[in-house]
Amino acid sequence: MRDLYALIILLVLTHSAFGGSRVVVSLYAQSGGAEAFTVGILMALYSLLPMLASVRLGRWIDRIGVRVPLIIGSALMVAGSAIPAVQPAIGLPLYLSCVLVGAGSMLVHLSVNIAVGAMGAPEQRAMRFSWLSLGFSTSGFVGPMIAGFGIDTIGYRLTFCALAVLPVLPLALFASGRPALPGPVRAHDPTRRSHTLDLLRDRTLRRVFIASGLLSMAWDLFTFVMPIYGHSIGLSASTIGALLGCFAAATFAIRLLMPLYVHRLSAWATLAFSLGTSGATFVLFPFVNSIVLLFVLAFVLGIGLGCAQPMVMALLYGASPPGRQGEAVGIRTTLINLSQTIFPLIFGALGTAVGIGPVFWALAGCLLSGSVAAGRSRKRHSLPPP
Repeated sequence: MRDLYALIILLVLTHSAFGGSRVVVSLYAQSGGAEAFTVGILMALYSLLPMLASVRLGRWIDRIGVRVPLIIGSALMVAGSAIPAVQPAIGLPLYLSCVLVGAGSMLVHLSVNIAVGAMGAPEQRAMRFSWLSLGFSTSGFVGPMIAGFGIDTIGYRLTFCALAVLPVLPLALFASGRPALPGPVRAHDPTRRSHTLDLLRDRTLRRVFIASGLLSMAWDLFTFVMPIYGHSIGLSASTIGALLGCFAAATFAIRLLMPLYVHRLSAWATLAFSLGTSGATFVLFPFVNSIVLLFVLAFVLGIGLGCAQPMVMALLYGASPPGRQGEAVGIRTTLINLSQTIFPLIFGALGTAVGIGPVFWALAGCLLSGSVAAGRSRKRHSLPPP
């Protein structure tokens, strides 16, 4: 368990750099006069390489193990976060920064999920992913807080420097051979040629891909929409960062309670609750200007989105064929990043043309529809326990 905890702590550092980068880049671009569509392009660039390469990289990780990808991913995040500090112009350096940070975060994310799934006994997998989800919640709180308060106290350039420092320790430890990490897992029949479509044809995997895609789309688009909406109603960078931190704190709180209910509720009941709560929250956002109420909504949204992620990952890993877990996680990452690449552009253009309200409502419609579908899946199907 010590190696698991060490890996999660290192994940917190790298993912904090990723979350903080998204906030700083968004606000920095807006401070330079960029419109919502330009911000959408920048946010989409974080997802560009993950969208194109996640499946291939997942297969690569299945073959060679997780350590080398963790080293490369941490190094890319250091470099990507440092570029705007060295070249602070709003242009090519900022675009390149988004691409490198997104690619590095993808490698770390894929590798850590594969490693956590392989550590320990299968019956404890849901609990291990609960611990990992707490790590993501912690970094989701730390990254935006560093970004928001850093901007207001030391400025954009030094804040980029601070974010570049965060992945340095993970890079050094992974390169030195610590912590101990699982090696590659062999497939049952390594001579049989496998196809990605085989995984997509599996009914359980397909349903998990769709549900997790909707949840992740809501999670990541909240970090895109909230800075724009907060800026439009006159909130400071510190307040926007605190709102994002409040959201992350709620995900952390609900995941602390995961052991109390993870064995009492079915997977699809949890997903239906998560999607429905999140959709209802997004409906309300455009009607609220009160800072107190915005914090309440951010907290409720964090509870809604935070409760499903550990169970989704445990189901995904457990339903994947041996030796193809990285590929399955790569498919999920590709689908998620495809939506993250397309929807920021659509929502950015929509926000520029008709205002930010329809952005919230469009996302709410997707989530509420997913909640209805998840409720029907609960009645028609029975998933294996995580």
